[in-house]
Amino acid sequence: MASHRRPKQPSRTRVTVLTTAAAAAVALTSQAANATPGEKPSKDDVQAKVHKLYEDAGRATDKLNGAEEKQEKLEKEISTIQDNVAKGQEELNELREGIGLAASAQYRSGGIDSSIQLFLSADPDDYLDKAATLDQLTGQQVEALKKIQEKQRTLAQQRQEATEKLEDLADTRETLADKKKEVQSKLAAAQKLLNTLTAEEKAALDEQETRASRDAGDRVELGNEAPASSYGAAALAAADTQVGKPYVSGGSGPNSYDCSGLTQWAYAQAGVSISRTTYTQQNDGTKIGRDQLKPGDLVFFNDLGHVGLYAGNGMVLHAPYPGKVVRYESMSTIGSFQFGVRVVG
Repeated sequence: MASHRRPKQPSRTRVTVLTTAAAAAVALTSQAANATPGEKPSKDDVQAKVHKLYEDAGRATDKLNGAEEKQEKLEKEISTIQDNVAKGQEELNELREGIGLAASAQYRSGGIDSSIQLFLSADPDDYLDKAATLDQLTGQQVEALKKIQEKQRTLAQQRQEATEKLEDLADTRETLADKKKEVQSKLAAAQKLLNTLTAEEKAALDEQETRASRDAGDRVELGNEAPASSYGAAALAAADTQVGKPYVSGGSGPNSYDCSGLTQWAYAQAGVSISRTTYTQQNDGTKIGRDQLKPGDLVFFNDLGHVGLYAGNGMVLHAPYPGKVVRYESMSTIGSFQFGVRVVG
């Protein structure tokens, strides 16, 4: 059996999360309201509630990451459209300037005929619909007018597209602000619960996690399973170099990570681009069952609330939750397994 050395890291037993963040909030509020005045929740109750809050915060973080990604994409698209509009306006101005020069030449020679007046019109479409006017134009003049028409239409479409994307951007920024508040609220609630514990209870929780870590020993037995692919092997090897780095909501490396930030970073080191969130990473390859997992596959848990890299022998390399670090952990303690995804280059 192959083995892998890692820093000793505490593990935790996760609980099944409530289906929505709202349900978790209602449950916690209800429990608080029904508690006997002066009664303090037990250490185990606090631990379970904190884990739920962390998992809810993880979901909100993933949606936050998605909103940030969308915002960045929209900003780039809007910038490109605005650049195109500016360039198109310059080209339109040059076309009109050419017509203006022709008008000036005719004026100096005794007047401006109807064809030149047509070119100077603010609404050339109206004139082009009149066959009598077209008869007065040379082929070259008609071509110039059509270029102006096409440029005007293009600019109008681009300006409309920019307006729509700016509205979408405003909505995305509002979503971003809401998700940031939600993440901060969940983390603050978790910390508040932890603060209700006495020093002795906190020490007991720490000791509990330390004992769980000792159960696995200083070495993680990963077995000798063949990797999913050369890309999967490279991604897993890259993630292994990040063991011990902290979990930070929104972190995408190289100093800190959230769960999907780690998997995206790891595959990027393998030369494969995958998306940013658990909700999109599930579509970055072929879905597979637990008995098909190979090292390097993505593994999803808790209704797409968490993702990691399968490392072999039932172990997962992942960024767990706030306050912890990138580490190896048994699939059995992470939560409810959903499916794996095999990424190919």
